[in-house]
Amino acid sequence: MPKRQKGESVSATIIGPLEAKHRESAAFRAASDQTRVTSTHWHIAVSNGLGWMFDGMDGVIFALATPLVIKEYAVTLPEFRSGMQIALLVGILGMYVWPWLADRYGRRNLLALNIALFSLLMPIAAIAPTFATFVAARCVINFALNGEWALGSMLVAETWPARLRGRVIGINRGTWCFGAAMAGAIATWIIAVYGWRVAVAVPAVVALIAVYVRAKCPESPYWVRTQDRKQRIATAQANGEALSLEDSGWLEKARRMPLRQLFLPDMRRSTAVATFVACCSTIIYGTVGGWMPLYLATERHWTTAQYGTFYIFWGLVGFLGLLCSGWMADRFGRRPAFYVMLAEGAVFLTLWVYATTDTELWIYGLLWSIGFLGFWGPSMIVTAELYPTRIRGAGNGFTWSIAWLVGFVLWPFVTIGIKEHTGSFALAFMVVPVAMGLMALGIWLFTPDHAGVELDEIAI
Repeated sequence: MPKRQKGESVSATIIGPLEAKHRESAAFRAASDQTRVTSTHWHIAVSNGLGWMFDGMDGVIFALATPLVIKEYAVTLPEFRSGMQIALLVGILGMYVWPWLADRYGRRNLLALNIALFSLLMPIAAIAPTFATFVAARCVINFALNGEWALGSMLVAETWPARLRGRVIGINRGTWCFGAAMAGAIATWIIAVYGWRVAVAVPAVVALIAVYVRAKCPESPYWVRTQDRKQRIATAQANGEALSLEDSGWLEKARRMPLRQLFLPDMRRSTAVATFVACCSTIIYGTVGGWMPLYLATERHWTTAQYGTFYIFWGLVGFLGLLCSGWMADRFGRRPAFYVMLAEGAVFLTLWVYATTDTELWIYGLLWSIGFLGFWGPSMIVTAELYPTRIRGAGNGFTWSIAWLVGFVLWPFVTIGIKEHTGSFALAFMVVPVAMGLMALGIWLFTPDHAGVELDEIAI
């Protein structure tokens, strides 16, 4: 029988038939061990990190190719923005559907399928003959790509020991930076020489990671126990047996539609906090992250090779922020990690916007990447741990879908509107330090800190 953790309900320690079957696997038994870090824990972290890394590579390749795509298809900036927003809207659907499916069918299999799909679909965009077909291809890619955000974080959160949960999620999120750096290398040595279409086709090889996930990563013990609990309660009801008060209360929540469960009295605050954190995250990143290559190309007159090289180092230095924020989130708490990263990013981004030389652009640009990317570590930690296992997928899907809509679909109208009105991205980019300050205030006022706390102690 698995060892009962502090604060864990008695029902969670009962071995049901599904868990008994999974426990035949040494990998599942290792993932269930919360007292030490095993090789299986490392396999889970590596697979999620690789998924994040290539997620970053795929996404940033499109951002780096933006100036060339606009030129080749002869579309205006507003036309390009509208096309990408259509693709983002479809991606939002995927952001909810994948985690929702993970609540029903498990984390591991959906993560493997997700990685395989978004990698194999990339070459479709590379052969698009018109802008309309390019947008259609991006729609399908975004639908597949966006599920990785929640799936990987949930699997790590539900397997790694609580004392290390923040650190490993932060580091995993940090591998996105290596993907961004790889995209920069692709822009420098492939896009600049062979064109954006060849570069977009390169990530197809990433689908091999799915094989690694299936071979080395077991299913989440939390998810397996939740399925057994559902079956045990259903069997007891069918046999006319009385349920315990604990099971009755749990069933009263679990029998409702997943979206309705997010707004039950005991979940409203968690849903609001997670959605606030996610929306701030996407607004901050969406203001600069997607438009920086275009800004450097059109206003700073950098070549594709120049801003591609910049992205290599921008991503690598940004990893330090996520590495530090994950460590701080476990050592000092989630909120201090937020404060440090947001303050650092706000200061150096302001200096970068007003830089007058290429040297200043490089120095301040690399420095602001630490905080600008670093705060995503505690963001992903908070949204992964606030929801109970029965709706962790649906909760993450809802949270990040709303955030995607706000930050990547609606907010670009503000960014491009300011740019069109002023003739420069500079003032639009200055929205970010303000947003970082407001995010820090909201976290101080409303966000709980669950450093080192078992998931079943946070919400059941």
